[in-house]
Amino acid sequence: MLTDESRLARPARSYAQMPKFQRVKVSLLGRYMLTDRREFPCQVIEMSPGDAMVIAPVSGVAGEKVIAYLDHLGRIEGDITTVFEGGFSMDLAATSRKRDKMAAQLTWLANKDVLNLPEDRRHERVVPDNRHSTVVLDDGRRYNCKIIDISLSGAAIELAVRPAMGTPVTLGRMRARVVRHFADGVAVEFASSQEMLNVVQQNLRVN
Repeated sequence: MLTDESRLARPARSYAQMPKFQRVKVSLLGRYMLTDRREFPCQVIEMSPGDAMVIAPVSGVAGEKVIAYLDHLGRIEGDITTVFEGGFSMDLAATSRKRDKMAAQLTWLANKDVLNLPEDRRHERVVPDNRHSTVVLDDGRRYNCKIIDISLSGAAIELAVRPAMGTPVTLGRMRARVVRHFADGVAVEFASSQEMLNVVQQNLRVN
């Protein structure tokens, strides 16, 4: 379930107040939530650090707030600016720091295929000594899983279920959230990076 988290400590300037950004063509799958808390899958096909064009089954209305979780980019939010058949455009509410980070991510996404760039990894991923663990959802449901690989920031796991992107989970004893789906499981991002990889491995073990 996507959650409407508390607002940023400093109000983010609206897109209208920001310099205009050039959109790049992307293909980002995700999930979004409208004001009435209904959730739907989506695909972003064009995006800049200030706005995005979203293909969506339910378009909402102009001015409506949207929260979304996207592959590679994580959580974004903003207001619908234009509604069209099959989707909508939205501006993005974000701090200058987050916009700078998003610009770098979008540059990589737009050029990775053309330049044959490797997958963007913030931390090197390794196969842990102990691959067996458990995933627990917030409602208490528990599932056995197998760790494909882990890093200081996240893990890829074989899992029989597919929690929605953005869903908070506990992997072993580590808090995380689902950020990507793939054929045999999901990728999760840890709530806080650990300083040492052996700390991560220790926390993934099930006593």
